[in-house]
Amino acid sequence: LRSVYDGEEHGRFMEKLEARIRNHDREIEKMCNFHYQGFVDSITELLKVRGEAQKLKNQVTDTNRKLQNEGKELIIAMEELKQCRLQQRNISATVDKLTLCLPVLEMYSKLREQMKSKRHYPALKTLEHLEHTYLPQVSHYRFCKVMVDNIPKLREEIKEVSMSDLKDFLESIRKHSDKIGETAMKQAQQQRNLDNIVSQHPRISGGKKSKKEFCASSDLEVKNTSPMSEQDSGILDVEDEDEDEEVTSAQGWWCLGWGARETFESYYRKQRRKQARLVLQPPSNMHETLDGYRKYFNQIVGFFVVEDHILHTTQGLVNRAYLDELWEMALSKTIAALRTHSSYCSDPSLVLDLKNLIVLFADTLQGYGFPVNQLFDMLLEIQDQYSETLLKKWSGVFRNILDSDNYSPIPVSNEDVYKKIVGQFPFQDAELEKQPFPKKFPFSEFVPKVYNQIKEFIYACLKFSEDLHLSSTEVDDMIRKSTNLLLTRTLSNCLQNVIKRKNVGLTELVQIIINTTHLEKSCKFLEEFITNITNVLPETVHTTKLYGTTTFKDARHAAEEEIYTNLNQKIDQFLQLADYDWMALEPGSRASDYLVDLIGFLRSTFAVFTHLP
Repeated sequence: LRSVYDGEEHGRFMEKLEARIRNHDREIEKMCNFHYQGFVDSITELLKVRGEAQKLKNQVTDTNRKLQNEGKELIIAMEELKQCRLQQRNISATVDKLTLCLPVLEMYSKLREQMKSKRHYPALKTLEHLEHTYLPQVSHYRFCKVMVDNIPKLREEIKEVSMSDLKDFLESIRKHSDKIGETAMKQAQQQRNLDNIVSQHPRISGGKKSKKEFCASSDLEVKNTSPMSEQDSGILDVEDEDEDEEVTSAQGWWCLGWGARETFESYYRKQRRKQARLVLQPPSNMHETLDGYRKYFNQIVGFFVVEDHILHTTQGLVNRAYLDELWEMALSKTIAALRTHSSYCSDPSLVLDLKNLIVLFADTLQGYGFPVNQLFDMLLEIQDQYSETLLKKWSGVFRNILDSDNYSPIPVSNEDVYKKIVGQFPFQDAELEKQPFPKKFPFSEFVPKVYNQIKEFIYACLKFSEDLHLSSTEVDDMIRKSTNLLLTRTLSNCLQNVIKRKNVGLTELVQIIINTTHLEKSCKFLEEFITNITNVLPETVHTTKLYGTTTFKDARHAAEEEIYTNLNQKIDQFLQLADYDWMALEPGSRASDYLVDLIGFLRSTFAVFTHLP
């Protein structure tokens, strides 16, 4: 191309190019002629296809229109379904949220209702559940935040009302302590009566336990059983039902947090200690009547029944260590008061009734798990005092018997009287039985009377030993020691006083010797009598022997000495009457009058002596 433009052959080039073009046109025309029919057929086919395509387009348009018409209802239905599903999801979510919220609202409503009805202990429980269980699950709701903010106010309100209720409760139990104690002791008495009936059954009866065995078994029973069990609930049910509500409302403080627990605990214990001191302060005239002691015991029992009830129905207001400490203090004060007041008592019947009351008091409190060994130890001290009051009483009894006695052998006019006296006093004499009526016993009336009074004294001693949980050996030893004191001290002094009286005659002294001889012989029957009621054989180791024979021997020796003394004095009196005529010229034919009288006196006196052993 550059050579064409550079040279002069431009025209030539154009000619050649046109020739070339024409050549190509001819080839193109030739080729088109060769393919024309195929092209025409393709165009024809294409036109057919266009028509079919138009038809198809019309069908598709028509189908689409129909589909659109038909789909409108489906779309509406689907839209409705979509809305329903959305609503369902919302309802489900709402139900779930309400499931969480409704208990909160119900608990809050319940809380308000409980506070309105002044049921503060259940209200505190509800408040605790609401605060720690329910509110944390829905804390993001506004109404819950209001509740959370209100809880401290509610707690403070309940705290104030609970403190007021606690004060009312303390005042109430102070007033009702004696009634509760009285009921508790009555139930203990009923239980003891029932136990006695059961223990007397042939298949169950046996020897009494010693005190140590009893205490050990009782302690075991206390450990194995709940001391409150049915018994305490029954006692408290006797009182006002309102009081039971006071108990539960007053214990509600324990659910309070933030230091309120210590406040209530400290206040309760401080007030109860004050009440305990008041309860344990006996009235000054308590020793005058049994009712004074009974009221004193009722208050103490009532106090500790309530404390035991609080221990088993609350958590922490009262614990075992506090209660044990309180009981130790109460026990020492009670024992000190009983020692003081019982020492004023001179009536053995009152001392015996007091002992029974103390046993009932101890058994009642032991049923609640309180150790009472010291009370039973103190009863052994009172037993010594009881023996002293019995000795004083029997001293008067013996004096009356000895003063009223005629110191003459007992005359017997018939068989009935004879059997009656033999039934009262163990006396056997084959010769006397053979004698016809009327006849006489060698001893005077004071012998069977004294013998029977000694037996009555033994019975009185036995009464005191009942329910003290002593073994048979301990009871036997106690009775024998007391009886020895009766014989060697009380009866001996009475006999000595009678023997030493100024106006006692030789006949009375002789009768006293005879009487003491028979009483001395009866000592073995007293031994048998004690053995029969205690079931302890005299041969048992450590068994105390009766010293009655010594008492009666001493009395007999004293009577003999008194006879010698009186006889010598009488002889001296006769000799002092001696009056001689110193101026007589010759002796008289008969003895002096005073000698005649002296011989007559001695003859009659020696006739009396023939009754002596």
